[in-house]
Order: sequence, then structure tokens, then C-alpha cells
Amino acid sequence: MGDSCVGIDSDHAGVAPGCKGCPNAGLCSSGKAKIDESTINLDIQKRLSAIKNIILVISGKGGVGKSTVACNVARYLAIDENRNVGLLDIDITGPSVPRAMGLEEEQVHTSATGWSPVYIQDNLAVMSAGFLLGSLDDAVIWRGPKKHNLIKQFLKDVDWPELDYLVIDTPPGTSDEHISIVGYLKNCDNFRGALIVTTPQEAALQDVRKQIDFCQKIGLKVIGLVQNMSHITCPNCKKQSYILKPTTGGAASLSESYKIPLLGDIPIDPIVGKNIDNGSSCFDENSSSEAVKAFQELADNIVREFKK
Repeated sequence: MGDSCVGIDSDHAGVAPGCKGCPNAGLCSSGKAKIDESTINLDIQKRLSAIKNIILVISGKGGVGKSTVACNVARYLAIDENRNVGLLDIDITGPSVPRAMGLEEEQVHTSATGWSPVYIQDNLAVMSAGFLLGSLDDAVIWRGPKKHNLIKQFLKDVDWPELDYLVIDTPPGTSDEHISIVGYLKNCDNFRGALIVTTPQEAALQDVRKQIDFCQKIGLKVIGLVQNMSHITCPNCKKQSYILKPTTGGAASLSESYKIPLLGDIPIDPIVGKNIDNGSSCFDENSSSEAVKAFQELADNIVREFKK
């Protein structure tokens, strides 16, 4: 999979120059892959049919706090006991969800109905690529086809309960994982689209523009933007300082240019980093934090977008 892959629907599937060396080339050239993928897509739609809303969390580059946003959105949505929430981590080479959710020692368990997610509480279930590793310090050195197959398994074999929201944390950039998961979800009626996380500086926004272009080319709806690490507030004088300066207008300018709603503006707060490192919820004891309030507002805005 990747830019050199012509796809299974192409007349040159399995024989194009980019297919050389791909372990699936023979299957694609035989035409059986198209049949297999069609069956798999139906299996995935059936497996995910009990989920009301599926959302991807993506970013143009690493280090902008994408996983922090995904985890905190899932945690806040699950505060309402009437909601059932799932969090799926498909960042195969850098899974950070197990640490952020306090699940570093967990592994994948199987049952007669598939892979069982790990429950943090009765209405919050988690599945991560990190659960498949002997240690989160282990390097994952996989080519595209192996990543593709794991994502397929995550969508087809995880035994999710009935969910109101499934939040999917993806790797940074525009990679094989994004192409795979969008390909599998595009025919699911409950797939709402993507939330793009950025920071205010132009170096990050430049990559977000590429991400938006990627979404447009593959037909992925962008639900909204989130500006993370927007500023820091002095706890004494309450003055705001901009560590990552929005020299070109930040996410607000991007939102206006592309007509994409800015759903969240989250300041820097050491409390959030501490909770992520400890695998605990920032909503349990820090209700006065600007960042915690911003995460609450972000999640509420997402819920409102889905009701439109």
C-alpha cells in the first residue's frame, strides 16, 4: 500500500511497477483480492454496525498532541454514563494510548466472538496496537501490507459493544494506515470523518494544509480543526504567553481559509501532561484548569456537530 500502489480495482493490479516486491502482487493480479476485499468490507460494516458515530483523529505532523486530544475526548465523552465510548489506537509504530490510558500492562485477549477490548470503566473500552507488543519500548518495523492487515483485523475482529462514539487515533502524516482505514470505513454510514489536530506555528500549519489536501483527494470529510498548545497562562499574573507563535494566524486563519470549523483551542497546561504520563484522567481533579475546560468544550462541540 502507498503512493506506488495502483489498488485492486486497477487493470494493472499486481503487475504495475510499484507492485514489484509486494507480497500481495500475485493475489492482486489474479483478481481474487477484489473479491476478498469486497467480502471483508461487508464483514467490517456488519461488525461496526452497532456503533453510532466513528471519528478519526489525525494530524499533519507528529508532536502536536493528537493522541492526547483523542484520549481526552474519549474520556470526557464517557463521563456521561449514558454514553458508551470506544477508543481505537492504530498508531502501529508509536502507540501511546496504552500509557495515556493507564493500560501499559494489558494484552489482546481473544474470545469466541473476536478480540476483546480492554475496559477502563463500564462505558469506556480501548484497543491498541500497543497491546500486541511484548514491551512498549519494542520497535515495530513493518512494511505497508502488514500494517494494512492489522488495521483490517482491528476493524473486523474487535468485539466492540454497542457504542455511541468510536474515536480512532491514527499515526501522524498521510501514510498507509490512513489509506487503509479510510478505504475500509468509507462505505460505513456511521463514519463521520476526521478531526485534524495542529499547533499554532506555521511549520505545523503547512503540514495541515497537506493533510487537508490528502483528505480532499481521498474523499475524507474533515469535521473540524483543533488548535493544541495555543498559549500558556501564568498562574500568578494570568498573562497569556505564546510559546508556539501563530505568525500566520494559527488555526483560526486556516479555519477561515478552508471553511472548516475550529472546534477547539487548547492551551498548554502541565496538568494535562502529568495526567497523560500517569495514565489518569485530567477531568477527575482539575476542573479549574483552562486546558481541561477547553477539552470539555471540544468534546461538546463534536457532539453538536454530529447532531446537525
